[in-house]
Order: sequence, then C-alpha cells, then structure tokens
Amino acid sequence: MKRWKTIKKIVMTAIMCGLGLLFMSPFLWMISSSMKPEMDVFHYPIEWIPKHWNAIENYKQVWTTTKFALFYWNSIKVSVATTALSVLLAAMSAFAFAKIKFRGRGVLFIIILIIYMIPQQAILVPQFLLLRSIGLFDSHLGLVLLGSFSVLGTFMLRQFYMGIHDDYIESAKMDGAGQARIFFSVCTPLARPAIATYAILRFIWTWNDYQNPLIFLKTKELFTIQLGIRSFATLNGDLYSLIMAGTVSAIVPLLIIFILGQKQVIEGISVGGVKG
Repeated sequence: MKRWKTIKKIVMTAIMCGLGLLFMSPFLWMISSSMKPEMDVFHYPIEWIPKHWNAIENYKQVWTTTKFALFYWNSIKVSVATTALSVLLAAMSAFAFAKIKFRGRGVLFIIILIIYMIPQQAILVPQFLLLRSIGLFDSHLGLVLLGSFSVLGTFMLRQFYMGIHDDYIESAKMDGAGQARIFFSVCTPLARPAIATYAILRFIWTWNDYQNPLIFLKTKELFTIQLGIRSFATLNGDLYSLIMAGTVSAIVPLLIIFILGQKQVIEGISVGGVKG
C-alpha cells in the first residue's frame, strides 16, 4: 500500500509538472523569440535555446529607437500612484464597515456590492463626461482617480478586518486612542497580509489596463506601456523579435512585484482560509 501511494505521488507530480510546462510554453517561446534574429523566430521545429543570439540588438532597438522608456515610466507612475491611493481608500472603507457601527451600515455595504455588479463598460460614457467637465481628461491624474476606488478591495479587506478581535480595539480605546490611531497603529498592521495581497493585485490590474488609457488618453507622450506596445506593434508589425522583446520588457515589473510579494500573498491566502 505504501509503495502504491509513492508511485501515485510520483505520477501526479509528473503530470502537474507537464501541465506547468505546457502552460508556460507560450511565455518561454516569447522570451526565446525576443533573443533571436528575426529569421529564426518561426523556425520549425522550435529552437527553445537560440543558436544565434541577437538579444542585445533587439532590446537596444526597442528601448532606444522608440518612446518605449517614456511609456514605461508613465505606467510605473500611474500604477504606483493608483495602487497607493486605492489601498488607502479600500482599507479605510473596509475598516469603517467592519469595525465602526453607524446607522445604515449594512444597507450602504449592500449598495456598494450592487455597484460592483455593474459592468465597467456601462459607465465609460459618464466617466468620460465627468473627467472632461472637471479638466482631468487626457491626464494621468484622471486615470489614477478612476482606478483608486475598488469595491472588490473594500470587500476583500473588510473580511480581514472583521477577523480582528474587538478586544484589540477596546484596549486601544481604553488607552485613549481615537479611530485614526486604531486604524493605522492597531488594525492595519494585523491586516498586512491582506493589504499586501490587494496591493499586488491592484498594481497588476493597473499595469495591464488597456481600456482606460485607450479611452481617456489622447496625447502620445502620456501613453502607458499597453498603448505603447500597440503603437510599437503597429510600426513593427512584421518584426516579431522586436515585439516579443517589448512584451518581455513590459512583463518584467509584474514578475518582480510577484516575486517580492509572494510570501505576503501566500500568507494572506492562508490567513483568509483559516478565518473562513
């Protein structure tokens, strides 16, 4: 019986590794293609390890002959600002719904959840008119404000704040702490795994956002990396090695963010599972 369980584990591990490689194959092909000369990109059978390396020239051409660096900086600026403001607002509203008792709290929270059910495409026109009327159309500040209010972030963080025992809050009140001190010094440090998880997700969503920059930006110097890749692909439609080099460059910040924050993500999932 023990031998059978060992064989079963080995077989399952092999299957999972095979599936993992299968799902990673497009990503690996993209990296490989970004380092090849153009004539070798569609060579069959696929050369996963290039015989002729052209990585330096490909990446140099992407970063020096276009406004790719500017688009990159725009995305970093918008993503970091949106993430910081969104995390702050979501955490404050989640704390209020979880730990502050006020009249109509339940009804207001239900209304917020109903808003989450409205497709984003259905409110694009009102958002466009609003930003244009207040002078924030075609600006990074408008994009930041659009992405800073998240129903999902409020809901997710509220569940964690509800799991914090009220004894911590009562003890802080006995020591003379107000709501702001309780929020920043008592509850928020305890909810750090959840906040880190949401911050990573918010950054990834904002970095990958294509719809909002496409609609609310018209000046090319303000374009984010997603619009930059589109314009770059339009100019270099037949040069797949350069397109892959640009795409790999756009993915690097997401990989760095996830590698640095994966511990917090796993901890947040584990804590959420225990509390659930």
